[in-house]
Amino acid sequence: MIVFPAIDLKGGQVVRLAEGDMDRATVYGDDPAHQAMLFAEAGSQYLHVVDLDGAFAGEARNRDAVEGILKAFPGHVQLGGGIRSAVAVDGWFDLGVSRVVIGTAALKNPDFVKDMARAYPGGIVVAVDARDGMVATEGWADVSDVSITDMARRFEDAGVASLLFTDVGRDGLLKGCNIEATVDLARATRLPVIASGGVKGVDDIAMLKVHEADGIEGVITGRALYDGRLDLGAAIRIAQG
Repeated sequence: MIVFPAIDLKGGQVVRLAEGDMDRATVYGDDPAHQAMLFAEAGSQYLHVVDLDGAFAGEARNRDAVEGILKAFPGHVQLGGGIRSAVAVDGWFDLGVSRVVIGTAALKNPDFVKDMARAYPGGIVVAVDARDGMVATEGWADVSDVSITDMARRFEDAGVASLLFTDVGRDGLLKGCNIEATVDLARATRLPVIASGGVKGVDDIAMLKVHEADGIEGVITGRALYDGRLDLGAAIRIAQG
C-alpha cells in the first residue's frame, strides 16, 4: 500500500483546506519544492499534488510551483486540479508528472477520460469525491445526482489506473478516514482505490492496510503530517507491512 503525502497549492503556497472550502485554508509554507524535498527525505517515493486554484478555474494556476516540485522530488508525482482537456493532460505528462487525476471532467465527459486512459496506460486516476455518497465536482463546490459507485463503475473497463476516493466532509478535519465507505467502494468495483480525507494518525493507515486485499492501493494524507500527528516514516513502514 502506498502513502501519498499531499501538497495542496493555493497562490503558490502549501495549504490545507477544511472540507474543500477555499475560505478555510491554513497556510503551511511558501516553498512547495522544499516541502516535496522534506517528504522525500522522510522516505516517500510518491507525492500527491493538487492545484486548488486550478480546480476552481478549470485550468492550471500553480504551474510554476508544480514545476519546482517536479525538479525537487525524485519519486512519482500524482497531480490533480482543473485538468479538463487533452492539451492539459499532455502538458503535465511532458513535464514529468507520473499520473494525472481527473475529477470534474470524469463526470461531465467520461469519453475524454477513456481517451486519455488509452493514450496514457496506467497514467490516469479518476477522482471520486463524495458528499453524503454523491459525487461532488468543480472543486467540490457542486454536488451531482450520481452515486460514487455508479461513477466508479463507468470506468472499470476504461484502462484507468485507480480511483481516488475522498469523503469531502472529513477532508482536512482530522476526523479519521472513512474506512467503511472506502472499503465498500473498493469491493464494489474492480479498480484499485486510493483513500483520502480525514486521516488523523497511524491507526487510519493500519486499518486501511488490513483491507489492502479488498483493493486499497494507497492513502493520501496532508494535515496530519503538517500538524505533527502522523510521522511519515512510520506511516510508510505500516503501509509497506
